Amino acid sequence: MNLRIIFHSSLQALVLTGLLLVTLMPVQATAKDVYTVGIVPQQAAGKLAKLWMPILSYIDVQTDFELVFKTAPSIPEFEQRLADGEYDIAYMNPYHYTIYSKDPGYKAFAKQKDKMIMGILVTRKDNNIFEPADLNQKLLAFPAPAAFAASILPRSFLQQAGVTFKPKYVSSHDSVYLSVAAGLYPAGGGIKRTLNNIDESIRNQLRILWHTKPYTPHAFAALSSVDSNHIQQLVKLFSAMGQNDQGKRLLENINFKGIDAAKDKDWDDVRALKIDLIQ
Repeated sequence: MNLRIIFHSSLQALVLTGLLLVTLMPVQATAKDVYTVGIVPQQAAGKLAKLWMPILSYIDVQTDFELVFKTAPSIPEFEQRLADGEYDIAYMNPYHYTIYSKDPGYKAFAKQKDKMIMGILVTRKDNNIFEPADLNQKLLAFPAPAAFAASILPRSFLQQAGVTFKPKYVSSHDSVYLSVAAGLYPAGGGIKRTLNNIDESIRNQLRILWHTKPYTPHAFAALSSVDSNHIQQLVKLFSAMGQNDQGKRLLENINFKGIDAAKDKDWDDVRALKIDLIQ
């Protein structure tokens, strides 16, 4: 009898202890969706991370999902990763968007506000090159074959102008500016935003020789696997960045005035060029 009382008392104690432990245990938080964000490597990876990670962190704290910064060591490698659908969300050049919106199916949801993209040719301030014809028979620097404004457009212009040249692909916009400033090439292709982002000591050695007509800028685009509600949140939060001091400061670091919502058809001006470099 005494043994039964002890046994039952012990059992009740164990049950009560178990219930108490369950009550005191913290509730397991629902796992966040995590999306990789691929940023086109117009500049060195470390510099891109410094510019873009604070923006992604700013968005993160206002959402129930997480954004993880990614890039690639070169534009051709970035293209391969886009083709493989390696990034859930990507910031890509206009030509890349016309290709990778077809396969693997990235769909644009935002773009830089009040901005059209123009390619430029830069040269050193102290040389004797004053017009594109002065580049005839020269070796010129470009980021990559399919870099839209910094490579495709300037090369097309030079060819149409009857300028014979040989392209040298140096992986990034920054590499173009550095190599031209160092005198390794007489000129090279880029865009104004990345030229403005380069170290002032390099930028002050360069001048713009020529620029293209304007086109729709880079696309923020996502795969269909990204929750549509999360895309709507991103559009709302990106759009709101230009309306508060913290957001404005972060956008100024990448030379953006703001970010607007976008649709696939916004890039029809680029499609109309019928460029066929990547299949």
